[in-house]
Amino acid sequence: MKLSILDQSPVSSGSSAGEALAQTARLVQRAEKLGYTRYWVAEHHGMEYLANPSPEILLGQLGAITSTIRIGSGAVLLPHYSPYKVAENFNLLSSLYPDRIDLGIGRAPGGSAHETLALRENYLQNVYNFPSLVSDTLGYLHQNLASDHAFSGIHARPIPPVPPEAWLLGTSEKSAAYAAELGISFAFGHFMSESFGPDIVRNYRKNFQSSYVKQHPYVMVALSAICADTEEEANRLATSLDLWAIQTEKGKISGGIPSVEEALAYAYTDEEREMIQTKRQRMLIGTKEQVTAQLHALQAEYEADEWMIVTITHDYEARLRSYELVADALLT
Repeated sequence: MKLSILDQSPVSSGSSAGEALAQTARLVQRAEKLGYTRYWVAEHHGMEYLANPSPEILLGQLGAITSTIRIGSGAVLLPHYSPYKVAENFNLLSSLYPDRIDLGIGRAPGGSAHETLALRENYLQNVYNFPSLVSDTLGYLHQNLASDHAFSGIHARPIPPVPPEAWLLGTSEKSAAYAAELGISFAFGHFMSESFGPDIVRNYRKNFQSSYVKQHPYVMVALSAICADTEEEANRLATSLDLWAIQTEKGKISGGIPSVEEALAYAYTDEEREMIQTKRQRMLIGTKEQVTAQLHALQAEYEADEWMIVTITHDYEARLRSYELVADALLT
């Protein structure tokens, strides 16, 4: 089973963005040694508890301290940016780290309405034009713009020996339809979606159109997991995410990912407990044997080509241990 990592560079309460980014650097090196296939970093804006607004900048650092693991964006939020500039950035990364760069593309805002407007005042128009933005980006990466395109003949230099591998990320039927129509790999965010993912993935495969980018459909499913040496410890660690989810829902998060102690001391309402139970149904929590069994059950539904795991805990060592346990169970 191919396993990869999505890192949102979470900032824990009592910590700093600098420390979170240093942890990302440590984790990618450990992931490479453990045998993970890819290591993607996310893009968020204006969030004090998620440290990375610029995947392309962070990837330049991560490439320099690794040698074999694929690194990429999960995702570059394309409606904010010029396709030409995105292609330049990722061609540069691919020139620095040949055949190791993934360009995951998304269309979410990645921040509040104010941050979205500050990034791109015509964001909503660009969401409407999203398929053509992706098509243009692919054309620049593969030097394959249509001859009647307004910018046909220009190149997003430097041109690397191998183009970045393009992915479309999403949580809906619409994203899957775009990926199928464009003929590129699709990463489905199981941990973020309230839709029935297996049907979305099946429709992507069914409707996939071969392209100059990808001849056959390819699916990666991203999920949230917390693995520990005991079931009790895994559930204890997950309480941080329980409280974080409540704080995020209420717009009252402050100071980073809450600690287990903060979470255990919080007085949850019945409505909040119900919300937590719903969110936990989309997570894998337990020992490595339990997480493995849960993942195999999901694999029977999704038939994914690859899985990507996002793990957030207040304590970095617990997060590292979780990835180590999953790798020990599935990658050895």
